[in-house]
Amino acid sequence: MKQPLLIASMSLGLVAAATAALPYARHRAPHESSAAGSLAYSSTRTVRGYRDASDVKKKLKQAEPGTYIGEILLTRDSALARWHDRTTRPLRVWIEPTSSVRDWQPAFVDQVRGAFSTWASTGIPVHFVFVADSSAADVHVSFIDQFSTPISGKTRWARDDSWWIVDADIVLAIHHDGGEALDRPAVRAIALHEIGHMLGLDHTSDVANIMTPRVRVRDLSAADRSTMKLLYSLPPGPVR
Repeated sequence: MKQPLLIASMSLGLVAAATAALPYARHRAPHESSAAGSLAYSSTRTVRGYRDASDVKKKLKQAEPGTYIGEILLTRDSALARWHDRTTRPLRVWIEPTSSVRDWQPAFVDQVRGAFSTWASTGIPVHFVFVADSSAADVHVSFIDQFSTPISGKTRWARDDSWWIVDADIVLAIHHDGGEALDRPAVRAIALHEIGHMLGLDHTSDVANIMTPRVRVRDLSAADRSTMKLLYSLPPGPVR
């Protein structure tokens, strides 16, 4: 039996605390949404514009084949979360440039950058720019030695009440919880998985996909790409 490349992430969604940097107020309201370790949190905000739920359902029904969007809806209590389109104003990503963690390599930074580029190549309306100032970033990526549980990455994101994701943090382990060091391809695979969470995907049961809880592959599958593209063709929020 083929062994998993790595134990994948725990993904956590948080509603961010109110901040002057954002044009709307938010509050914390926890809601557990997955038996696989993923948590999402709800909040309140005045909805901007009109969202036709029936139209969303119709498009989902037409485009769902070849994707695992249905599994995401089950995990998220029939809701979708995503970022606003960010083509003219790319998401600012800060990746920890150096680390004192044993076995950390400068090449890991390039592996993470490459993972962001791979997701961008799917054609979603979200582009990325890498920044040196962490305080100016929308997304922060850092490294730790290992997690105390059998995961290799963790993602936390914040959203508003309309289910738009507004900021995120990704933590990547350098070692499995058993102490084994991860090599460059494994770090890239973990980063692909975590960036998938950061962009709004959740776990799928199909081990041929990068978003399976126990990652067995090193690149995006056709279903990974199709699911992400479908997610970013829809408005966020409940689908009922």
